[in-house]
Amino acid sequence: MTQASICTIGDEILIGQIVDTNSSHISQSLNTLGIRVTRMLSIGDEHDVIVDSLTGELEKNDIVIVTGGLGPTKDDITKDALARLSGTSKFKTDERQLEIIHRILSARGLDVLDINIAQASVPDTCDVIPNRLGTAPVMVFRFPEERFGHKATLYSLPGVPFEALGALPDILEDIRKHNSISDIHHQTIMTFGIAESALAKLIEGWEDSLPADMHLAYLPNQLTGVRLRLSIYGGIKEEEEARIKAEFDKLGPVLGDYLYSDHDDTLQECVGRLLAGSGKTLSAAESCTGGLISSLMTSIPGSSEYYLGSVTSYANSVKTNVLGVDEDIIARHGAVSSECVAAMAEGVRRLTGSDYSVATSGIAGPGGGSAEKPVGLVWIGVSSAKGTETFSMIFKGDRKRNIERFAANALNKLRVILVNEVTH
Repeated sequence: MTQASICTIGDEILIGQIVDTNSSHISQSLNTLGIRVTRMLSIGDEHDVIVDSLTGELEKNDIVIVTGGLGPTKDDITKDALARLSGTSKFKTDERQLEIIHRILSARGLDVLDINIAQASVPDTCDVIPNRLGTAPVMVFRFPEERFGHKATLYSLPGVPFEALGALPDILEDIRKHNSISDIHHQTIMTFGIAESALAKLIEGWEDSLPADMHLAYLPNQLTGVRLRLSIYGGIKEEEEARIKAEFDKLGPVLGDYLYSDHDDTLQECVGRLLAGSGKTLSAAESCTGGLISSLMTSIPGSSEYYLGSVTSYANSVKTNVLGVDEDIIARHGAVSSECVAAMAEGVRRLTGSDYSVATSGIAGPGGGSAEKPVGLVWIGVSSAKGTETFSMIFKGDRKRNIERFAANALNKLRVILVNEVTH
């Protein structure tokens, strides 16, 4: 199977100044193409380190994709390092990229400087894929079998995500043209409401009985739960996909309500489908989640069909004056209580006229907790014409993680209720 390594170049990534998003997008695209990514590596702005690191990656992989280090300034040394790696000190001007440089800078009303023109200069050992979205071209270095013991190709991309991802289709086409590709078959199911360790224990028997050529991955995320992915490398697409589906079908009765989707999905998409399919509407009253539930729901195209709106009732005065929560409830039970979230959920449903509502009130931290109501405590309320249910949970994490868990678990409680009420 064709193997690849993805490398980023730049001190700004190593010191955490910039978050590398290119590698994940490139990796997903390579996997879809049928190429197995074996490694991701970040390299600093040192000439010898770049040469030595990339040499090591080319020795182990058929394809190495590099992003970064191709800007017009003197600290971008990747091009010189690649020239040395490929055994040349000579450069050539790529006229296609030079034309793009003139066009881009002219459209921005900028003068074309020498340092801009220099970006069209590339080692004479490389092929060029023009970068239509920026000034630095994609350089392609093809190494013969005698260099690393196998044929290897290095693609050098600009680090700007807009440009790197814009060039990716051309790179994938070049990879298809020059490599023998075998398929990778993936299928994913989504679970929520069970920790990764508990999930592994629950499905231990099923996992142990998987065929030897199937590979299971656990991919946890606090907003979407634990994603289970089965993969097969090679084989015939239709046959292998059917085999994976047959194995996942066995999990349905084991997982029960923990299973919420048989493909790569989010809780908000699942909730949206349930609402749209039943013609029902939703509203939210959020205190501790600060509008995150509303943000997640409205991130879905077409959500205006079923999502009516929300009240971010962070202050108790908004809970009482807008949502109609009785002041006596807060005085007697506190804002973080079953009684308060029930009143919040009923109040926003009454206010918006929605069929369903969800409410949250909790203590995200780092302060504000007590022995009776610790940091990480959240109360969730879900209301409909059939009644109002409340749930409490306690999480341990920082403020951001707690808020995300509060919102995700609120959506999951809503999902379970919707499944039971609108699909039966």
